[in-house]
Amino acid sequence: MEVTNIDKDAVFGVIGVCGINGNLIARILMDHGFKVQANDMVNEEECRFSNALKDYPDMEIYYGQIPETFFTTTDYMILPTALIESKSKLYQKVVSYGVPVLTVEDILEMFEPVHPVICITGTNGKTTTTNLLKHIAYWGNLKPCEHNLDGMQGNAADIPSLQSRLNGDVNILETGTFGYKGSLTKLAKPCKPDVGLITNITPDHLSKDSDFLDYARVKGELVELLNNKTLVINNDDPTIKGLLNEVGFMGNLISFGLDFKSTNTSSKKCFCGKEIEVDEFIAGVGTYNCSCGIEYTKPDYLVCNINDTHDKFILKTPNDEKISFKLGITGIHNIYNATGAIIIAHEILDLSYDVIREAVLSFTGVKGRMELIGESHGKQIMVDYAHNPAGISTIMKELKSSYKTVINVITTSSESGFDGDKQILDCSAEYADYIVPASHNSYICAKNALDDGLYEDKIILPENMPEGDKEGTLGATVNQVLCGFKKALTIDADLMVCTGEAAFKYKDILKDNE
Repeated sequence: MEVTNIDKDAVFGVIGVCGINGNLIARILMDHGFKVQANDMVNEEECRFSNALKDYPDMEIYYGQIPETFFTTTDYMILPTALIESKSKLYQKVVSYGVPVLTVEDILEMFEPVHPVICITGTNGKTTTTNLLKHIAYWGNLKPCEHNLDGMQGNAADIPSLQSRLNGDVNILETGTFGYKGSLTKLAKPCKPDVGLITNITPDHLSKDSDFLDYARVKGELVELLNNKTLVINNDDPTIKGLLNEVGFMGNLISFGLDFKSTNTSSKKCFCGKEIEVDEFIAGVGTYNCSCGIEYTKPDYLVCNINDTHDKFILKTPNDEKISFKLGITGIHNIYNATGAIIIAHEILDLSYDVIREAVLSFTGVKGRMELIGESHGKQIMVDYAHNPAGISTIMKELKSSYKTVINVITTSSESGFDGDKQILDCSAEYADYIVPASHNSYICAKNALDDGLYEDKIILPENMPEGDKEGTLGATVNQVLCGFKKALTIDADLMVCTGEAAFKYKDILKDNE
């Protein structure tokens, strides 16, 4: 239906205001000056996202009921998509009253983002980069649009596109995908991106039968949306360089990279079909050269003079400035994350380096990223969300440079199946002093390794592993995590790091069992 000329005095009824879309749509309408009355059949105490509604005292909300006046005083109605598609009784009742029903697409058509939209994608580092850039914006007195949906990732379903219509000064969106063709276009196109950032592209989220270059091409969908706009890239990733050539990006390209020593050599599949050798700084990025012409070149922004603890560096700008930074977080991976955020904060948000310098120093990280949760049995306890080979390698390498003896409690069950679990085990074994499996898959993988005579001096199995398989992206049950955790407590070490989504999810339970 035509939604571009709706009267400003119109009253909107939102069904399901405690759901994701209903909550966001009701707030968008209020932000744009419309009167909203809303409903949800749960009680107010059970409303999952009630905190997001606290700043809207003029929104009339009916919990646990829908009075008849709701239908007679509403000019336009918004229902959950499932109720519309199923032609539910509630939908039929709305229609019987002659009230036009609007969809998410109608709301997106009614309102355009009126502030810069920055989309951040990549395999690793999206969450930290997004949160750091938001932190810098707040520090510079800019208000990012926030979905404020407790416990929800910012890249789920319609959240990014609806979030981009909320009030604020800038929109900073994490735009990850499931890796299938068209998924990033579907997610990012309605957001109307002005600026994009690609952190890296690695095969860590792929199943055994997936093609890495097809996965990379999905990331290229954001590149295509940003033609004639601004794209910031990690120059040290040859896959990103090859992707730009394949897509034929035409726009304002800004590159960044590190002046750092190679620590390892690996290979990645090039778009020409050959394997391109990478002298790695961290997993999958470094210096490289392929006979097809994809080769390392000096980036626009170069990070140099990195200190031994990987939290201080000098940033050489395209104007030959040399800006010193100290981070509140550590790690080469976080220097990459911070550099992308610094560039966008300066070039797009027009914040001074002095403001940015203060902000990055005050940023202490994202929950679940190298997060210390306590100390027990003479060792510090940490959780980290790392759940793929590159993430495990990066985190364990950084921690081993700071702690003498490190235990890795693995709570993952890889998205790539047992092949991925084996890679995670291999990456952990490269740096960890001890490994304790704390999921069904990691336990089987560790047992197989011991049967093959591998890592006998590192792997310590719990006496038994509780039953339970992977559910969704969660790799372990709470009982499996606790089983591995309690076994690791008995081992003499300086640090125990529990890696994986389950470690993060159950961290409060781990605290109670220290």
